[in-house]
Amino acid sequence: MHACTFFGHHDSPASLRPLLRDAILSLIREQGVTTFYVGHQGAFDRMAAGILREISAEQPQIRYYVVLAYLSASIGEDIPWQNTLLPEGIEQVPPRFAISRRNRWMIQSSDYVITYVAHACGSAAQFEQLASRQGKTVIRLYRRV
Repeated sequence: MHACTFFGHHDSPASLRPLLRDAILSLIREQGVTTFYVGHQGAFDRMAAGILREISAEQPQIRYYVVLAYLSASIGEDIPWQNTLLPEGIEQVPPRFAISRRNRWMIQSSDYVITYVAHACGSAAQFEQLASRQGKTVIRLYRRV
């Protein structure tokens, strides 16, 4: 079983959706990825979760989980509670470190990482670099020049 996670800017453009969908489908078809972990912090995460919800309805072997950083996180009505996951022990992490801890867990739990990093500042760039250093296959949907 192969797994994939995602990191991107909270203000990622909606025009990215077809490219993100193609990258996800390619991993399913060509690499046998069946499990996906997505965060819950911004436009890129919402876009990935929406695409995964659609694909999993068409392909029942696909599982996706919205990985929460906080026990009290509100997920909205579009994500079923059974598609949420809280990494073990995260409730003991101080809130200001919870997202970072969750992101590290998602990298450790994945073989592939799909990113949209348009600028070098911010946590999306930080975790893209960490995934690369840990030898994960990073699929970049944006290439900085």
